[in-house]
Amino acid sequence: MGSVFLRFPEGKKKALTLSYDDGVEQDIRLMKIMDQHGIKGTFNLNSGLFAPEGHVYPPGQLHRRMTEKQAKALYTDSGHEVAVHGVTHPFLEQLPLPAAVHEVLADRIQLECLFGTVIRGMAYPFGTYSDELIAGLHAAGITYARTVKYTEGFDIPTDWLRLKATCHHDNPNLMKLSERFVNETPTRAPWLFYLWGHSYEFEGNHNWQVIENFCEKVGNKADIWYATNIQIYDYIEAYHRLQFSADCSIVYNPNAVSVWFEKDGKLFAVKSGETLNLE
Repeated sequence: MGSVFLRFPEGKKKALTLSYDDGVEQDIRLMKIMDQHGIKGTFNLNSGLFAPEGHVYPPGQLHRRMTEKQAKALYTDSGHEVAVHGVTHPFLEQLPLPAAVHEVLADRIQLECLFGTVIRGMAYPFGTYSDELIAGLHAAGITYARTVKYTEGFDIPTDWLRLKATCHHDNPNLMKLSERFVNETPTRAPWLFYLWGHSYEFEGNHNWQVIENFCEKVGNKADIWYATNIQIYDYIEAYHRLQFSADCSIVYNPNAVSVWFEKDGKLFAVKSGETLNLE
């Protein structure tokens, strides 16, 4: 029967994504850096905390939320994902469950109306959550939720509602991890590099070079798939929906997208609706 391993689109063995929170003005600069290097990511927004139109921040204020118009202009059709972060950025696990679910669902509804798209992902405000809350997220149609926990590894997530990142951009091992990710190639299970943070931190710490150096190091590589959080989630779920015969000699793809995998060292791509003989 041999071995079967997931491969990303075009047979790639590595994927990379970013996740940044709060919808602040510094996202404008961050997105330009990402776009320059072909990197995709997800921006987690609080629909109840947009700045008033025409608002002027006092000199020196670091955390500067965008207005609704600014956010719509920046994120709409940008190639990046918009996701839930709670209407008012509360500690969700401290709220009564109905109120917590309302914070998530109301944020989803308002962001979907603003950006004209279906939104199914989120990042926990403050990174905090509970098992009870996670049960409520299913009812709100949330398929993944990022925590602030990290692994310093590249394993494919298995618990998407307790999603851990590889690291925060302030991690002292960031460039060491980047070197390994770029220079090494997995031979079995594929790798995912997942970076998170807040873009205002670069301004506050006077270290925009951290994300510039990171993106230059990992960006525009032919062997890496650059995707948003939801694109990675959906593709991995599509792989898990493949239907293999008992001896793995035949595969049927019920998904609407082609899926790549490696069997016994040989790369296969099975198209939507296709049944493929693997012998």
